[in-house]
Amino acid sequence: MDQKLAQDIIEIAKKEGADAADLLLVKDADHSVRVRLGKSELIESSESTGIGLRVLIHSKDGYRQAILSGSDLSKEAVEDMAEKAVAMARIAPADPHISLAEKGEYCTQEKPLDLFDASTPLTVDELIAQAIMAEATGLDYQGVSNSDGVEYSQGYSESILASSHGLMQHSRGSATSFSASFIAGKGAHMETDYDYQTVRHYNDLPPIHLLAESAAERAVKRLNPKQAKGGKMPVIFSPRVARSYLGNFTSAINGASVAKGTSFLKHAMNEQIFTQTVTIFDDPHIMRGLASQSCDAEGIEGAKRTLVENGTLQSWILDLRAANKLGLKSTGHASRGLASSPSPSPSNVWMQAGDDSPEALIEDIKNGFYVDECFGMGINMVTGDYSQGAAGFWIENGKITHPVSEMTIAGNLKDMFLNTVPANDLTMKHSINCPTLLIKQMSVAGA
Repeated sequence: MDQKLAQDIIEIAKKEGADAADLLLVKDADHSVRVRLGKSELIESSESTGIGLRVLIHSKDGYRQAILSGSDLSKEAVEDMAEKAVAMARIAPADPHISLAEKGEYCTQEKPLDLFDASTPLTVDELIAQAIMAEATGLDYQGVSNSDGVEYSQGYSESILASSHGLMQHSRGSATSFSASFIAGKGAHMETDYDYQTVRHYNDLPPIHLLAESAAERAVKRLNPKQAKGGKMPVIFSPRVARSYLGNFTSAINGASVAKGTSFLKHAMNEQIFTQTVTIFDDPHIMRGLASQSCDAEGIEGAKRTLVENGTLQSWILDLRAANKLGLKSTGHASRGLASSPSPSPSNVWMQAGDDSPEALIEDIKNGFYVDECFGMGINMVTGDYSQGAAGFWIENGKITHPVSEMTIAGNLKDMFLNTVPANDLTMKHSINCPTLLIKQMSVAGA
């Protein structure tokens, strides 16, 4: 992409009256297919270029800002965008906490994180052919009665982040994704499940027929669920449910929520919020990481950071605005879209593995619930109250016995964190990674 174009746009914004400005230029391309029962259902190919321009007008009470986005990069279109953005900023409310990264705060070059796969991408025909073969593996799995679809995609993106304070950061990345979903059983006794993975480099993707087979196996295991009696009991979160649970934690330490006072952890800095067996990291510089980046969306370089150490909260997730509001420094966690201002967001997050295997955690449970799927929107990030629909498997006398569905699990995240025990099966496949977790006690109810 053209760095000179980015600099020219910044200069146009200043000429139109902006006191400061930054922009994000993005070019991306994506090819995706969906197949079902051996036939192509959907083919999508797209290429786009876009600009997100933010202009700032200084006032005695802070900066006034406006953001406009578009896809026309002609001089006339950019001048019109800048003129409109400045006009909008002049009437916007002033915010004393808005700022741009100054020289010396932002990183100056792209880090060698190997986020871009330079090999020749698959053609659409190749994506379709491979997806059909993978689906056939899942359909052949004993007990599978239907396919809910297989999706396969490849794409890349390239971006330039620039500001009137001298920032000029270029980055690019790629991704290959595969997902499969199958239905097991027949009539009123059907169950469905899925598996998926996304990688930066095509060669890092596991054999897709194995992912399809995993999705089929998951669906079959859920057949013939039973009802279970509820009560207060231990709950085991499978790794995919545990990832969502860890995501609840990163939302609770989001600096924007903390600054507004809308997080149940707003007063918890340097306090023990998890058991001492829990340590949580964030690192934007993992090689080929799905959330890796040289710098954040404000140009600030992040670093590996301990969010929780031996159960004690060590850090918020901050962009410049949230940091300014809290009287702190940015942690390099700003993210933004073309039409939005920066906001805090985690990078690659994981909970450190524990000492015991999942089987060892389960063998001490006389009566409990292994949760492999959660659904619903019953999480209050202001109070920490947690209530989710759930499905999975029942635990009796230290063993997983049979599938259960239409269950509800409930508690409060504060109490759940303080009763969390990680297993030793951590794998780093996603942007948020977590081992199997034991929550020592939750409320469980049947339908």
